[in-house]
Amino acid sequence: MIISTTCNLAPLHNLQQHYENNGPWASWDAYKHVFEISKNQQIASFDTLASLNTFLNIQPMAHQMQTAEIVLKEMHGRAILGDEVGLGKTIEAGLILKEYIIRGLVSKALILVPASLVLQWVKELNEKFGITAIAQKKSYVWSYHNIVVGSIETAKKEPHRTFILEQDYDILIIDEAHKLKNPRTLNYQFVNQIQKKYCLLLTATPVQNDLNELIHLVNLIKPGHLQHIGQKSNVSTIKQKLQSVMIRNRRVENQDNPIKRVINNIPLQLSTEELQLYDGVCSYIREYAHLNPQNGLALITLQREVCSSRDAVFVTLVNLFQKTPENAPQRATIWTLVEKIKAITSNTKAEKTLEVIREIQDKVIIFTEYRATQQYLLHYLKQHNIQAIPYQGGMGRGKKDWMTDLFRGSAQVLVATEAGGEGINLQFCNHIINFDLPWNPMRIEQRIGRIHRYGQTKDVNVFNLITNGTIEAHIVSLLMSKIELFKDVIGELDPILTATEKSIERLALDLIQNHAYQRNRYETRTH
Repeated sequence: MIISTTCNLAPLHNLQQHYENNGPWASWDAYKHVFEISKNQQIASFDTLASLNTFLNIQPMAHQMQTAEIVLKEMHGRAILGDEVGLGKTIEAGLILKEYIIRGLVSKALILVPASLVLQWVKELNEKFGITAIAQKKSYVWSYHNIVVGSIETAKKEPHRTFILEQDYDILIIDEAHKLKNPRTLNYQFVNQIQKKYCLLLTATPVQNDLNELIHLVNLIKPGHLQHIGQKSNVSTIKQKLQSVMIRNRRVENQDNPIKRVINNIPLQLSTEELQLYDGVCSYIREYAHLNPQNGLALITLQREVCSSRDAVFVTLVNLFQKTPENAPQRATIWTLVEKIKAITSNTKAEKTLEVIREIQDKVIIFTEYRATQQYLLHYLKQHNIQAIPYQGGMGRGKKDWMTDLFRGSAQVLVATEAGGEGINLQFCNHIINFDLPWNPMRIEQRIGRIHRYGQTKDVNVFNLITNGTIEAHIVSLLMSKIELFKDVIGELDPILTATEKSIERLALDLIQNHAYQRNRYETRTH
């Protein structure tokens, strides 16, 4: 070895001396320490999770670790995590993300979730997994941080959209992925354009109406995998293909002492005044629905609102009256219906709700479809000395957290609109009253999942209020008859889950306009 004499640098001179004297090069003890560190950091295969000793405040469940291993080894980082609500899909996604980071396969990650869940995701990734995730607040965050959690509502809009689509992500994680079921929506098209190596879709309800929704979800992670699948395809073929892209864990299979779900369907008879209004609405729909067939959903909403509260239907009728031309024949009919509301002095469902709450003598969540009904219930319960608080969309994250804390503490009742069906954990309560039933039973499952989840120590009681002789009862019956599709393709389900091949609104309108439906309603009432 020859070092130029023109180079007068001390380090090079020392190196020359070490070379000529054959050392000293390094301490043997230091070498052994370095060797041990290198050996411990070595990751031979995906057979075991290398990240398990790195977690801060979490001990993953067996099914969560198994899910992570399957996604890593067999699904190659592209999968639908379809566990039942409350089994920890967020934990599974965190496990997979952490494992890829440790193995050097992921450095840039994008996590898109509903706006109400952004801070919750950031908190869990940082506190449980030691992953430095940033909540997106400014548009530049997409480019300047490696692991970003943001809302899909913001991400799809400019200038955010451009920032995201210009980048290559190692992994994309989508929470509440069932909202991407329609490929014609901007959300779906945007997510499909994002450049990603790995992709995780999290949803407890991968099928809500028909198999096409499942096909569209699968196309986001493995295009064409279910290309030739249709409604009449062989069930075993569909299930086999799904096993390579979707994992679904169930509570009954992953709990030593699974909490029971007790469903109580409570049939109710509307009062005479409520029935008169309901009959008037039915007559109005039969007479005038043909004038504007595209308005079918709005007309159905009238019937649903009558089954909920006079407050809810009043708002809709007044808006309908104002939008109807003055010379239109139906204008007078609408005002007659408004006049009928004045005769209603009680609410059948509210009275039953009060009775159930007093029998329970414990915390209760009430779900309603309508803001007007929510306000009515808050006032009604206050009149009967029951402390109730609201939870609804439009509240900021801080206020929602405040409402949750109040419910955990002093309030007995939480009255929630559909915003309470996702993103909050309320397992300190074990009673739910479905004051209004949504036509999509998957939304009922999301509601129940707020309390039927890990951490729940008591059996879960669900009370469904169903008005006899109304479209409410008929639609529930119709949905329940379609449950076999979901069970055949996805697996066994807890009560009140279903799928249907035809839109719920169209089926409902068919019933409304069918004379047999009216005859059956009157027969039910007389019995």
